[in-house]
Amino acid sequence: MLTSLLIANRGEIACRIIRTARRLGLRTVAVYSDADTNALHVRSADEAVHIGPSPARESYLVGEKIIAAARATGAEAIHPGYGFLSENADFAQAVLDAGLVWVGPRPDSIRAMGLKDAAKARMIAAGVPVTPGYLGEDQSPTRLQSEADAIGYPILIKAVAGGGGKGMRRVDAPEDFVDALASCQREAASSFGDDRVLLEKYILSPRHIEVQVFGDTHGNIVHLFERDCSLQRRHQKVIEEAPAPGMDPATREAICAAAVRAARAVDYVGAGTIEFIADASSGLSADRIWFMEMNTRLQVEHPVTEEITGVDLVEWQLRVASGEPLPKRQEELSINGHAIEARLYAEDPAKGFLPSTGRLAVFDLDRFRSSARIDTGVERGGEISPFYDPMIAKIIGHAADRTEAAEDVVGELLNCAIWPVQTNAGFLVGLLREEAFLEGRVDTGLIERNIETLTAEPEPAAGILNAAMRVLDRASDNQTFTACDLVDRGGSTAWSIDNGFRLNGPSVLTARLIDQHGNIHTFELGNGVDPAFVQRQDGWAIVPELGFTFAFKPYAIYGSATASAGNGTILAPMPGRIIAVDVAAGDAVTRGQKLLTLEAMKMEHSLTAPFDGTVAELNAVAGAQVQVEALLARIEPKPEE
Repeated sequence: MLTSLLIANRGEIACRIIRTARRLGLRTVAVYSDADTNALHVRSADEAVHIGPSPARESYLVGEKIIAAARATGAEAIHPGYGFLSENADFAQAVLDAGLVWVGPRPDSIRAMGLKDAAKARMIAAGVPVTPGYLGEDQSPTRLQSEADAIGYPILIKAVAGGGGKGMRRVDAPEDFVDALASCQREAASSFGDDRVLLEKYILSPRHIEVQVFGDTHGNIVHLFERDCSLQRRHQKVIEEAPAPGMDPATREAICAAAVRAARAVDYVGAGTIEFIADASSGLSADRIWFMEMNTRLQVEHPVTEEITGVDLVEWQLRVASGEPLPKRQEELSINGHAIEARLYAEDPAKGFLPSTGRLAVFDLDRFRSSARIDTGVERGGEISPFYDPMIAKIIGHAADRTEAAEDVVGELLNCAIWPVQTNAGFLVGLLREEAFLEGRVDTGLIERNIETLTAEPEPAAGILNAAMRVLDRASDNQTFTACDLVDRGGSTAWSIDNGFRLNGPSVLTARLIDQHGNIHTFELGNGVDPAFVQRQDGWAIVPELGFTFAFKPYAIYGSATASAGNGTILAPMPGRIIAVDVAAGDAVTRGQKLLTLEAMKMEHSLTAPFDGTVAELNAVAGAQVQVEALLARIEPKPEE
């Protein structure tokens, strides 16, 4: 067994690896950038090494710095986690050349499966069915457009070196192809340093099915059954589960056997995932499931496989890297119950899922000790940085059946309180309670079809507003109250409310609160208290309810709402880099027209005109870095005729 391990990653996966390594008696070394100086994974490890500035390309993506840190600390092996350098064959080879152990597949296996076009060609040779498409070397826009026309729309453009939903575009009509290709290539070059693409036929009722495989250095390869990762937004997984709903034994046997053949075709060692796309228009069937790609690393969603099999996949990785055979044979692996994972992100669904950054002044998970498993790499007082993926935590439920597993996750999300960073917790609750999901009728388009309902933020109920007013009226900062505490303390006093109260006036008292979005709420004071708990933080009343975290201040204290795009000002919603400007000062624009594109957190975000009008002011310049709320443009409304 290994004796010491350096984790070349950050966040929840780094924390997870550290926990497992420590249980096995390994000494752990963390690496960190400027942004992660006080991060949880840094303080959890036995030793930590600073490797550079906050941008990943200057720290976590610099292999030489990571290898130097391993040598300086005497670490025996390097575990890449997922993301960053985990599928970089050159880095894996450099680790081996440095005399260190690489916790992952052989560099040749990574290369064989790292480029989607070459991987598909290899799968065809191995007898694994693949999706119809174009894998050619000719990358000219003319040839690609011609191939897309021949395949038939809709088609999917995918970066050959892509992953995580980046460098991927769906195209529904020939006239949209050129713009989508340019955007896809631009994002692929930025994220992977390679702008080459392949084309695939887009399946109209697709399900994303993947199989966990594992190989050792003794020639053994097993599968640990399938996962369903169909619930996606912008090709980024949101909910994952195992096993796949509606999967019959014959189809499971066929798809898992194909996955093992795929792994054997590249002499695979370690944890990997074979991803398939299924046409779910009439249920799952082996003759309508095709290979898409292989991820030559651990996946974000690996906990659901761990929960149904009782296997610690990180422990298996460390044992295999130590030269041990797989701990179990295929016939010793079985499925126990059902598991569901929800990805809790720092983002605002009501604002197009824009990432949300800042300090976690309030961060309460598992307040009522639910049965759900929580994997996280942050804690109260920590920072959500604009430099990295905005995932806060993974919430995993495991139960005897699918319905109970979903309720385990929902129970945790309902009671989480996170502020002032915005999260998608309420969105996830709505998704897990969506009728189609509960009935197992899932496909990759389910979220988009229900996007308006799922992203609608509810109006706070009277009980929430009353609870907030009581805390603001009676409490000091950094205090937390349950519903019983608030009832015992009684209601707010007439003297403390700015509502124009007078003797012999109406007996009903009203109050006004303003929330963190600038919305003003006028309500009647009453005695009902609905929320389970309320806390006061930095002068705000924080009230979690149904997965949403409401925050209020007295309106008279806070003042009026701030300006927004509603008055024509276009502000940067987050720090980022402007990569395209589509208008010029003086241009006439229509409501919804794209004005510019901002790249932030590895994704492109289009900013559009709020109404018909004219570009009166334009400060955006392609290539420029901008800070949050920087004024990028101002639109003057079209005069009334």
